[in-house]
Amino acid sequence: MIDVGGTEGGVRLRPPRHRVARRAVLWWSCQAASRVVVLLAAVGFGAWWSPFPNRALVIALIVLGVLGIGYVAVMPWWRYRVHRWETTDSAVYTAAGWLSREWRVAPMSRIQTVDTARGPLQRALGLSSVTVTTASAAGPLTIDGLERDVAADLAERLTRTTQATPGDAT
Repeated sequence: MIDVGGTEGGVRLRPPRHRVARRAVLWWSCQAASRVVVLLAAVGFGAWWSPFPNRALVIALIVLGVLGIGYVAVMPWWRYRVHRWETTDSAVYTAAGWLSREWRVAPMSRIQTVDTARGPLQRALGLSSVTVTTASAAGPLTIDGLERDVAADLAERLTRTTQATPGDAT
């Protein structure tokens, strides 16, 4: 473990304990599939409407299709394996990413706001995201793919804890 802040009472950086909801895999799969479909549609449109037969665009369409299928099949499960979160009385811990991984800790005394967000697909799947904004230049911590009730409880608990934590969050 790494001591953050260099003080004896500092927050310890350690792997978060909780996984996100398993339905997050479906949410990430739908997001990935929509990106792949848009990309394939753009290349397919270019190949179809090109004034000259263009084999390169057709080959690109096939290659992108194969890579896209691999992306949709692998990325959501990989993210599910990596994404973790945890809160304690002293900090919020997150681990996220799939190509590049990010492991972060935010001491309660540095938290400025706690927000929840639910897009249309998240609502349909009963999922939510929690964003914890801190006084850090690294930006907010986001925990995606939480069960709706877990996210609401987490936001409420973090808000109570940060209000009771001394300091001005700067």
